[in-house]
Amino acid sequence: MCGIIGVTTSKRDNVVDVIIEGLRRLEYRGYDSVGIAVVDEQGRIVAKKAAGTIDSFVRKTDLSSIKGRTGIGHTRWATHGPPTDYNAHPHTDCNAKVAVVHNGVIRNFSSLRQLLVARGHRVKSETDTELIAHLLEEKLEESTSGVEALSRALHEIQGTYALGILVAGEPDKIYFARMRSPLIVGIGDGENAIASDIPAIISLTRRVLVLEDGEFGYITPHRVEIYRLTGDGYRRVPQNLVVSRIKTIEWTPEAASKSGYPHFMIKEIFEQPEALYATLSGSVEDPLVREAARIILGAEKVVVVGAGTSYHAGLVLEYFLAKLAGIVSYPLIASEYKVLEEAVGEDTVVVAVSQSGETFDTLEAVRTFKERGASIIGVTNVVGSALSREADLTLYTRAGPEIGVAATKTYLTQVLLLELLAVFAGEMSGRYDSSTTRRYLDVLSKAPITAKDSIEVGDPEARMLARRLVKPSMYIIGRGLGAMLAKEAALKIKEIAYLHAEAYPAGESKHGPIALVEEGFPVFVVATGDSPEVAGNAVEMRARGAWVRVVKPANYELELPSDVEVQATPPVDSHLLEPFSIIPFFQLLAYHTAVSRGYDPDKPRNLAKTVTVE
Repeated sequence: MCGIIGVTTSKRDNVVDVIIEGLRRLEYRGYDSVGIAVVDEQGRIVAKKAAGTIDSFVRKTDLSSIKGRTGIGHTRWATHGPPTDYNAHPHTDCNAKVAVVHNGVIRNFSSLRQLLVARGHRVKSETDTELIAHLLEEKLEESTSGVEALSRALHEIQGTYALGILVAGEPDKIYFARMRSPLIVGIGDGENAIASDIPAIISLTRRVLVLEDGEFGYITPHRVEIYRLTGDGYRRVPQNLVVSRIKTIEWTPEAASKSGYPHFMIKEIFEQPEALYATLSGSVEDPLVREAARIILGAEKVVVVGAGTSYHAGLVLEYFLAKLAGIVSYPLIASEYKVLEEAVGEDTVVVAVSQSGETFDTLEAVRTFKERGASIIGVTNVVGSALSREADLTLYTRAGPEIGVAATKTYLTQVLLLELLAVFAGEMSGRYDSSTTRRYLDVLSKAPITAKDSIEVGDPEARMLARRLVKPSMYIIGRGLGAMLAKEAALKIKEIAYLHAEAYPAGESKHGPIALVEEGFPVFVVATGDSPEVAGNAVEMRARGAWVRVVKPANYELELPSDVEVQATPPVDSHLLEPFSIIPFFQLLAYHTAVSRGYDPDKPRNLAKTVTVE
């Protein structure tokens, strides 16, 4: 998830400083590389870009050589191609007549690149974004206007995008487009802007218009024109409708750095639908996902390693590899890799899961297993990370930067990618055919909306329940997939709200844990469709005086007495969707409990975002 900004002005001599300031406010969206481009007084596009942070870019770049009243900027979270100078945005066409900044993932990247290269284009980077510049180069030659050219190009692009575009010879115009990636227009006095998020432009204006999917157009210092893609063309959005959508933002620049949310954690919880869509869009047609499934099927042993939340995502892979492909795998907490060290060899595939790709324990396990001949499949959110370099094959989630220490959107995107891997493994194992795979993919396409509904339904309930969590300890239990989800739910409560939460398979209650249950002891029961017998565990806990709340999808029927509370999450039609229905509620519960207890959920004590020490 990258950050983009564009500013065109009639009241300043130069926009470079304004763009740099906006990029600083967007750096949470990506910090792999930085770049800016302007249209100078002669109508030429002048660009500067480099790998690294904004501070390093400013230090090593002669920004005084760039001057113009219209410009775009970008801060990158690498997806296509590692974070290098070449891969940094903006990207230009063959003759530097078009400059493009982009947030999103172009799904038909491979086929589009082949077509453009065959037609003589010189593609310099490994990114999907550069292809948009070359495509626009062609369309501008074939079209009577920039709007027509952009429309024709967008009809050939599949995937997600928020675009800012400069065209040489148009020194007061920035073109833009949005499809499932956030993009806003800032309406100023003698200057207008586009940006990924409000923080980037809050110092310029508080009058904002949020673009909708399928909209594109351009801004000048005094004008905003918006069009909407149609089946084979486009239509103009009437100006009175454009004006009616402009809103005034009341946030201060300081508050806007979190987009108006009080904490990054709650912001990132609400970003999960977008992150899930980006991950699915970028992974369904990625041949490496199918290749990873093929490698797993050829192994005698499959070991899944991770730490913390990533380990819990690995448990979901264990579940669906068994259910869909009949494959037995061994989930392993990364720091305990020595338990299986002697059993790992050339017949073993290790699936290593790490959000940052830099987790010390996971890397130690990977290096040890690799020395013993194992093949390594890495799953990470960071292009160019240590894990991506050490792995034989790397799969990427596309959650974007996650600033909150407690993993939220990175967990659900890991789960989605690992479920997709299990689906392809099931087909390759011969358990079902491609038509069943398509049905499973249709199911997974509902993950973003399921998470969105879960957040909307769960937020007020979690806020209310947080005030009732006054005991110092609780249980979160389940069976089957529910027991695996319970582990992640309990971790969120522990690390953010500082309450002891123990997760374990519900069937173990009578083998010891129930001895701690007394009047009012909180017990959350995660009910998934594979284990209706968990209702009996809820009843036995209530019989011992526990305060019991069953968390389950609304369409699952369980026979429960009236004194057992029920937390209904969005209905689902497949086990594959249960994590996206259930987990957002527990994330929200952890968040609101922490806030009600006076803690900062973004900065839990003793914890860091990436654990790089043993």
